[in-house]
Amino acid sequence: MDALLVLADGTVLRGQGFGATGTAIGEVVFNTGMTGYQEVITDPSYTGQLIIFTYPELGNTGINTEDLEADAPAVKAVITRELSPAPSNWRSSGNLEGWLQDHGVVGLSGIDTRAVVRLLREGGAINGAVSNDGTSPAALLEQVRSAPSMEGQNLAAQVSTNEPYQWSRPTAAAFDQRLQPKPLQPYKVVAIDFGIKRAILERLSAHGCDVQVLPASANFDQVMAHQPDGVFLSNGPGDPAVVSSGIELATALLGQHQLPLFGICLGHQILGLALGGRTFKLGYGHRGLNHPCGGNGLVEITSQNHGFAIDAASLDPERVSVTHHNLNDGTVAALELRDQPVFGVQYHPEASPGPHDADHHFRRFTTLMAERRNADSMERLQ
Repeated sequence: MDALLVLADGTVLRGQGFGATGTAIGEVVFNTGMTGYQEVITDPSYTGQLIIFTYPELGNTGINTEDLEADAPAVKAVITRELSPAPSNWRSSGNLEGWLQDHGVVGLSGIDTRAVVRLLREGGAINGAVSNDGTSPAALLEQVRSAPSMEGQNLAAQVSTNEPYQWSRPTAAAFDQRLQPKPLQPYKVVAIDFGIKRAILERLSAHGCDVQVLPASANFDQVMAHQPDGVFLSNGPGDPAVVSSGIELATALLGQHQLPLFGICLGHQILGLALGGRTFKLGYGHRGLNHPCGGNGLVEITSQNHGFAIDAASLDPERVSVTHHNLNDGTVAALELRDQPVFGVQYHPEASPGPHDADHHFRRFTTLMAERRNADSMERLQ
């Protein structure tokens, strides 16, 4: 079937539709990864977005049951240069087109994706529509131009769990479990779900944590009732500056001076905001699997997915140290507190998809929790 991509600047591209029939409107972004499309499509941080894959062919490895970051796709639409007609992989249990159709996700293929990516790189992320239901370009343009910007949207509240739950198992993909030495007693971690990826829970488990997952609306008393060894602030979609409940919670937790805190992506930004910093929207965001980030003479190749960043100049250098920068544009990639066991990383150390260079950040979190346990034991002995 014929399909359209209509951007807010009036650009119209025609291609072929696949997946579900309908119209999807949202922010158009691109991911430069060469693999891992299933993890990308189900990452809750992509909520409200139309995702362009720069790799020219999609669907080669089909769909499997182990690489889901959530139970269903998070993206509104998938855009690719070409859709593979014959998926092949030893774990494949279905094809991409049928899976997207089952979940109501609109697809578009057969357009010059490099041209669209160039437009986004030069002009910044922009709202758009993908439609394969016969809606006219003029009608789509009107809908696109009336759609809200990503700035000011608290999407974390929409994707967070409604009910608390526990997680204590590593990935089902045995070849990728990478189990670490476990303590005699698992570390009790409370994770605040702003749109948490399943791979993060699996990596925490692999590093010896039992995780209690709480909704994004959780307050300080609800968190501390679990007597956690540490608290984790998750990734998620939308504008971090409007996640007021998360910022209030992080501010209160920072008052517990010996409590280890760890934030990834949106959670890292929320930490920065709780520390008095500011965030800003990037021109077209960082989304891909090979972003170099450096600090202390070392470089990590990282997996990234974010459209906002912390303004380094807004942080108090007497209290906060920026430990890593994105080497492509110099933005803040990680921070830590100078006098508390608190740190955050803008990129995704759990990868999924992506390289495993940054997995050591989970070990750092468990080390901080172990040090706190030892300090508490010494106090009791005295």
